Order: sequence, then C-alpha cells, then structure tokens
Amino acid sequence: MKDICKDDELIIPEGVTVNIKSRVVTVKGPRGELTKNLRHLNIEIKFEGKDKLKFVVYHGVRKHIAAIRTVRSIVNNMITGVTKGFQYKMRYVYAHFPINVIINNEGNAVEIRNFLGQKVVFHVKMREGVHCEASKAQKDELIITGNDLEAVSQSAADIQQTCRVRNKDIRKFLDGIYVSERNVLEAQ
Repeated sequence: MKDICKDDELIIPEGVTVNIKSRVVTVKGPRGELTKNLRHLNIEIKFEGKDKLKFVVYHGVRKHIAAIRTVRSIVNNMITGVTKGFQYKMRYVYAHFPINVIINNEGNAVEIRNFLGQKVVFHVKMREGVHCEASKAQKDELIITGNDLEAVSQSAADIQQTCRVRNKDIRKFLDGIYVSERNVLEAQ
C-alpha cells in the first residue's frame, strides 16, 4: 500500500552550513567540507526554516519510505564528521608470528608484514581524507581518523580484509587486524 506523504526532519546545529542543489548535499563545518551525491534516490530534500532540513517522499512503497531514514542518517553523519570527526581503533591479533605494521606516506598507506609468518607484504591505501597512525598509549594498535564515516570505516575494512586467513581452519587461526573501538572525536 502506498502512503501519500511521509517525511522526516533533521535540525542543523550552529556553525554548520548545508547546501543542497539537485540532491547533491554539501556540508561545511569547522573540520572541513563533505559532499555526497544522492541523485539516485527519489527523495525531496528541502529547507524548512533556517536550521531544519525536511526529507519527503510522495506516494512511496515500503522500501522507498525506508530510504528517508537512510538519507537522514547519511546527512547526520556528514554533520557529525565536519563538527567532531570519526575514529576507529584496530588491534593486531596473533598467536605465534608477530604482525609488523609500517605506516607510509604520512599516514596515507599501511604496509603489513609477517602475517602468519608469510614473506608477502600487504599494502593498503587509505581512502581520501583518512589518516592512520600507530597508537602511543597501546601496543599493537592502529588509529584511523577522518571526517567521512564511510571512508574511515571502509579503510578499516580494507585493512581487516587484507589480513584474512586463507586455506586454514579459521576457528584455530584467529590472527588478523580487527576493529576494537569506534568513536566520535571531539572538536579540536
């Protein structure tokens, strides 16, 4: 059954400017600027007042209406990214062969050596706007930071997928680099 009109609202905090032109959303804040193209979704995004966004779907079926909340969350994550930023912490897990991680290009690339004693060197490039560093407080920990939640989480996933155990019993070989914490950074 189609609903005639469904909508959701999002309040824009102070210090953040949102610009919408034909479903391309640009968010500017103290930490930078993020742009997201949402043209593939048939949703009306408009301003209601000065600091309130409204997401509207007309004559939508169930899946079309579910996209309202998704778009609202995407824009909300963009606002959080330009005001606070996102941080993922990853821990190295190994039983016998210690994993060596070398950070290259001022934190834009990671080199993984000695995974399960292999001679192969794995190279992982960080996504645009993502910075990686070794933790100073904790041994065997990587800290991945950035403004775009999708880029930060995808960079963490790239590292984790590179260190997958292949051709062995994964119940016994639990080695790898795994996400241990997801945080929102505070304004710096």
